[in-house]
Amino acid sequence: MPLLLTAILLGIVEGLTEFLPVSSTGHLILASELLGYKAETWAAFNVIIQLGAILAVIVLYWRTFWAVATGLFQREATSFRFVGNLLLAFLPAAALGLVLHKYIEALLGNAEVVAVALILGGIAILVIEALVKQPTVRPGVAAMPWTRALGIGIVQCLAMIPGVSRSGATIMGALALGVERRTAAEFSFFLAVPTMLGATTLEVAKNHEALTSGSVDWGLIGVGFVVSFLVALVVIRWFVGLISRRGFAPFAWYRIVAGSIALVWLLAR
Repeated sequence: MPLLLTAILLGIVEGLTEFLPVSSTGHLILASELLGYKAETWAAFNVIIQLGAILAVIVLYWRTFWAVATGLFQREATSFRFVGNLLLAFLPAAALGLVLHKYIEALLGNAEVVAVALILGGIAILVIEALVKQPTVRPGVAAMPWTRALGIGIVQCLAMIPGVSRSGATIMGALALGVERRTAAEFSFFLAVPTMLGATTLEVAKNHEALTSGSVDWGLIGVGFVVSFLVALVVIRWFVGLISRRGFAPFAWYRIVAGSIALVWLLAR
């Protein structure tokens, strides 16, 4: 397959799946198996293009980020609570990611783990949807108690297993902790910004020589970045509207079906 087409396809996969509870990393790993390219060759590419999807969050919610930034300068309590909740939720994954980085990388090469995680994650979403009825936390990221924010951050650590889904873990963890749907989704979007910036920084540091020696095609990375950004812009708007009407069950069933098909295919090869 031409490299440019591969970059475009991976950008589409990243933009489609980064903020949906279906695991972008898991889909990129399965894409490497399906398309037959060497996953390690595209490892840095897959991480860096995530910044395109993160930029989509910043563009769509720029008013929120601007209000928080100006509020910090004006010493507004709401802005400090907003930032504090994001930092509390970010710290568990940051600390655990640094400690377990090598083990996490080993899992990234196992497509069977992705398939099983997709299935189990889908079942978990259905269970949480059935058990959680009424939210107990007032809407809004700043209104969230710090204990709930920290709890969501701890749950996010499950996403270090490829196929679990960072957005899926944070959103369903938030619902289980009494956060209403829209706030749970938006908190997951906002939390993606420091989390993915940290992951990208770590990946860039690890691949510093390759990135500066000319062995990495920055043109392809640029294509993947732009494609993931444009696709994520559409997906985020669509996703928030969908969950307000239908909840997360459609994504759960998608995970179960996709994971089952992938597992059968992987075992039958």
